[in-house]
Amino acid sequence: DLPKQFVAGDIADLRPGSFGVVLGAQLANMLGVRLGDRVNLIVPEGDLTPAGVVARMRALNVVGVVDSGHYEYDSSLAILHWQDAAALLRLRDPSGLRVKVDDMQRAPQIANQLASLVPQALWVTDWSRSNRNWFAAVQTEKKMMFIILTLIIAVAAFNLVSTLVMTVTDKQADIAILRTMGASAGLVQRIFLVQGLAIGLLGSLSGVVFGLLIALNIDVIVPFIEALFRVQFLPRDIYFISQLPSDVRFDDVLTVGVMAFVLSILATIYPSRRAAQVKPAEALRYE
Repeated sequence: DLPKQFVAGDIADLRPGSFGVVLGAQLANMLGVRLGDRVNLIVPEGDLTPAGVVARMRALNVVGVVDSGHYEYDSSLAILHWQDAAALLRLRDPSGLRVKVDDMQRAPQIANQLASLVPQALWVTDWSRSNRNWFAAVQTEKKMMFIILTLIIAVAAFNLVSTLVMTVTDKQADIAILRTMGASAGLVQRIFLVQGLAIGLLGSLSGVVFGLLIALNIDVIVPFIEALFRVQFLPRDIYFISQLPSDVRFDDVLTVGVMAFVLSILATIYPSRRAAQVKPAEALRYE
């Protein structure tokens, strides 16, 4: 189930026989109704009369307004007591049953188990099947974000390469003095490798720490920026959600952090080899 937040009223106000209704926030805004107003419900199945088929209508009292944070649901959500719904549809028993599980990730497995237990005339589905296209789009966006993050880290690695190359160029005289004092080419290479690794490690750790701080406080940061600049990052009618969710996964954080550190290691290879190839005589010629 989507996390629901009542803007007005409560689900307990749905009492059998009162014909109350709880509307989604967007649907209530589109209808222009508030708590205590009345709305007319037209049942798709009509009554056959001498004058023809007449649609069944019923006036409902708005006893609650709920905001799930999902535009698609809030623009078409209407909740009635099951006895009132059965009376409107002229059903003696409920036509469906919803099961809530403790672990939502096991919902597909539990649905398959239920399908093997209930009669074949009953249709069993779960949230992953009902919203297959939506979750497939989320998975695609997640993969694309990983590629974008990789490219951003690669650009930072190129900046590290350019920084070390400029350092090698600026320190050619010092490298030459070290070589004349007996330092080997391998020692010079290791010096710049350690420098590059220190920069990469510090940058990776600081990036992970600041990223975690932003991710864990995204519910505060985004509304503050939206209120400050009077913008909306996620319009409900376009992205179907009104809030930017944040779910920190340790494996994702570890993958990005390790990838950044590995790229920083690779970025130090060329500048360190170039430093090791500096010839003392040529470097000190114009000193």
